[in-house]
Amino acid sequence: MQLNEMSASEIVAAIAGGRVSCVEVAQACLARIAEREDAVHAWAFVDPARVLDEARRRDSESARGPLHGLPIGIKDIIDTADMPTAMGSPIYAGHQPRADAACVAIVREAGAVILGKTVTAQFASMSPGPTVNPHNPAHTPGGSSSGSAAAVADQMVPAAFGTQTGGSVLRPSSYCGVVGYRPTFGTFNMAGIKPAAQSFDALGLHARTVDDIHLLARVLTGAAPAALEVPTAAPVVGICRTPLWEHAQPETVGALDDAAARLEAAGCRLVRIDLPDEYATLDAARVAATAYERSRAMAWEWAHRRDQIGTLLQEEILRGRAIRPDDYEAALTRLEACRAAIGVHIRGFDVVLAPAADGAAPQGIASTGNARFQGFWTALYLPAITLPTSRASNGLPVGIQLVGDYRQDEKLLAVAKWVFERLNPVGRPSDN
Repeated sequence: MQLNEMSASEIVAAIAGGRVSCVEVAQACLARIAEREDAVHAWAFVDPARVLDEARRRDSESARGPLHGLPIGIKDIIDTADMPTAMGSPIYAGHQPRADAACVAIVREAGAVILGKTVTAQFASMSPGPTVNPHNPAHTPGGSSSGSAAAVADQMVPAAFGTQTGGSVLRPSSYCGVVGYRPTFGTFNMAGIKPAAQSFDALGLHARTVDDIHLLARVLTGAAPAALEVPTAAPVVGICRTPLWEHAQPETVGALDDAAARLEAAGCRLVRIDLPDEYATLDAARVAATAYERSRAMAWEWAHRRDQIGTLLQEEILRGRAIRPDDYEAALTRLEACRAAIGVHIRGFDVVLAPAADGAAPQGIASTGNARFQGFWTALYLPAITLPTSRASNGLPVGIQLVGDYRQDEKLLAVAKWVFERLNPVGRPSDN
């Protein structure tokens, strides 16, 4: 295995054990970027000289923390003091923040090496950037965290930050065949990240293993490093197809059925969850509230640089500006009612198994796909993780989504590791 193909957990262990240097790991990632970036277009900014200089400093000093020497990609709506943050838009081309976002400062303090800025859809919206799916460049990688998911999938970097307002971490993770995680709403600090919709925005993670997610999550929350306490008994799994099931394509139906069958064979008790009728309007409420809030978050850009905003984002802003305040409040009230009741419906389950996306990555890169299956759980503020467990008939990855109870992130990750160990993960993308 090449160094750039190792998981984040493997890399930090190898560096700590003196088996590899921080420079050697950085060089391996940079070599992979040089080899593949012209095909994948995952990066908005990489400065190899700066990366190697930072890696040399890590090699010359005592270990800073649990991420010492680990290369990390940063979605380009997240501020970095030593790299531009363009937010996928010509409006902010060359924009240089004075300070790191909180999440960047935290991982730097823990010893990480910031590899570069990954491509984002414009302002983390539906207007996509140039990134393609590394498994098949004729297909989207998803979005808006397109570059982060694609870079991890293509072995350019072991882990990367994304953000999720609807489905912008979990959908590209499913499309690209990596592990994606969005924590309970409010878990990770959002200072220094361009807002999209304040009721839903969350920092998320892309990585290769559940252990990698756990490692990074504990650093971001300030928890001491610790191994996941994986269940010794088979978990009880609730299967929730959600009221959106009619949109599930054959590959998603197959991925969910396959996972359920194999988990049952592994000893899990599986129980179907049918949510009451009021959840049928949850996604529409989420979409309306998001559009309203995004139109306000983009007030300056709309007033002064409207012609430089992408068509899809312009359309969403117009929809948001047309929504009346009382309709926005009604959407928030619907969402709050669903959140208040969801605990009753998932009580007694160790984890909920749900669709990760409509299907495999759609053809073309003009669209990043639909966020409904991820946005449903985002709106409920519950922690969720997607695992690459299946493939469509065209060879593209298809994930499953596991959802935990509110503030039960540690339990979700422990059960997710148990599940992932029993379901065959997707391999690395083809170099073709």
